[in-house]
Amino acid sequence: MRRFDGDKLVIASHNAGKIREIRALLEPFGVSVASAADYGLEEPAETEDTFAGNARIKAHFAAKGTGLPALSDDSGITVDALGGQPGVYTADWAETPNGRDFPMAMTKVWTMLEDRDAETPRTAAFNCTLCLAWPDGHDEIFEGKVTGQVVWPMRGAQGFGFDPIFLPDGESETFGEMDPKKKHEMSHRADAFAKLVAGCFA
Repeated sequence: MRRFDGDKLVIASHNAGKIREIRALLEPFGVSVASAADYGLEEPAETEDTFAGNARIKAHFAAKGTGLPALSDDSGITVDALGGQPGVYTADWAETPNGRDFPMAMTKVWTMLEDRDAETPRTAAFNCTLCLAWPDGHDEIFEGKVTGQVVWPMRGAQGFGFDPIFLPDGESETFGEMDPKKKHEMSHRADAFAKLVAGCFA
């Protein structure tokens, strides 16, 4: 596994929430962080049907475009009763002509669940795949997950995306209600990031 030995890293994302979380996680390592948007890079088409596939597309695109190592995050919520949907299409479910509307997307998920049998479990998981790619084409992949259930109505305004309807196992607060510091310690992104640190930074 290749170690990261530089002092500058590009986050291959235009998602302000993801960039904020990843920047906070990288802060202890003294790494200077910039986003793909800071370099004027557009978002590449995510044409794969797996988190790892799309993470690789984004990381390699940013590494090639900047000449720097790039870290991408492809993540989403999988709802068991919906056959794992929305999965890699989590952000797509929120797309509208006027931008992303996550309350609309969360309502869609709950409506689909309500159409199922009342006894159907509302179990779900947040999944995160990180890809650290170098300009020479090498990459390392790390996967994280946190399990829980979908709850309704939406609760909290602390997080982003589907956080207000995701209640992690063993917790009384949704990710939308939870203090960001606590969420960062237990999230799917934190799980994947711990593996990244052990593999490439420790």
